[in-house]
Order: sequence, then structure tokens, then C-alpha cells
Amino acid sequence: MNREPAEDVVQAWARLVRAAQTAQSGIEAALKQAGLPPLAWYDVLLELTRAPDGMLRPVELERRLLLAQYNASRLIDRMARAGLVARRACPEDGRGQFVAITSDGRKMQRRIWRVYGPAIAEHVGARLDPGDAGTLRDLLGKLVDDRTAGAAQRARRRGGPERKGMTARKKNV
Repeated sequence: MNREPAEDVVQAWARLVRAAQTAQSGIEAALKQAGLPPLAWYDVLLELTRAPDGMLRPVELERRLLLAQYNASRLIDRMARAGLVARRACPEDGRGQFVAITSDGRKMQRRIWRVYGPAIAEHVGARLDPGDAGTLRDLLGKLVDDRTAGAAQRARRRGGPERKGMTARKKNV
């Protein structure tokens, strides 16, 4: 079956990618200028904060972050060396483990948000009218697979310092 996308669809795709890259680059630059870790670290910390007991199995964390296993493992290793997360043995499965957020990790998440939130406002919010932001949110929601991201997206929309990631990363978007 040969289905070519309509030109409007191709242009929408290109603008979606460019807009995401532009906003993320600006946000990453703000974090770097403040001497903070990259945005991916925030996403890990946020997902762990939302998890029961502040812990997730690595495979569940990978799924929530949509990272390849090898990328997630390296990221978790770097964060563990920084003292923001810790690996814990799983009592039910001798070979299994959990990744748990530490108290320093919770503090870092809050520090990152103090820069991240205003950066979202600058790089996204300042370019959209409030009505446009809601429309864009709804349109992009049509592209999100609720089976894999529904719970995370709902939590992000509620806000709060528990969730901030590339997907929305507001004061826990």
C-alpha cells in the first residue's frame, strides 16, 4: 500500500520537529547556563518522584522515558555517581533491581524546575496566546499514544514539581 502524505501533513511534521528542537535547545541552554544537568536528568527524577515509593525497575523507567536500554543504563549510572539516584535490590527477584530517587535527587529536581519552568515560559509560552497554547496542546494530544503516555501526560497536565520532562516539562507539565 503506497500512501503518500499530503503536503500539509509533511509541512506539519517538519514544523513540529523544528519547534520541538528550537524549544528544547533554548531550555537546555538555560539549564547549562545555570550549571544544572541536562533535561533528561530532570525527566528521570520526575518519573521516579511520581512512582510508588520513589522507585521503578529500570525497564519501566526506560518505557516512561522512551529511551533505548543502553542510553537509559548510562544515564542512570551517571546519575547514581552524582548521588541523585540509587540502585536497590528487588526483594522479590534476586536478580532484579530498582532505581530509586535520593533526597539529593529530589532537591535537584526542584532546582532544575526553578530554571526549567521559566525557560518553558520564555521559549514556548511567550510565543503563544493562551488560547493558542490550549489548541496546540489538544492538537498534539491527538498524536500521543494514550496507551503508552496517557498516565504520564495526565500527570504532566496536573502540574506540580513532580513531573517535568521533554514531553511537557512544566512546573511539572
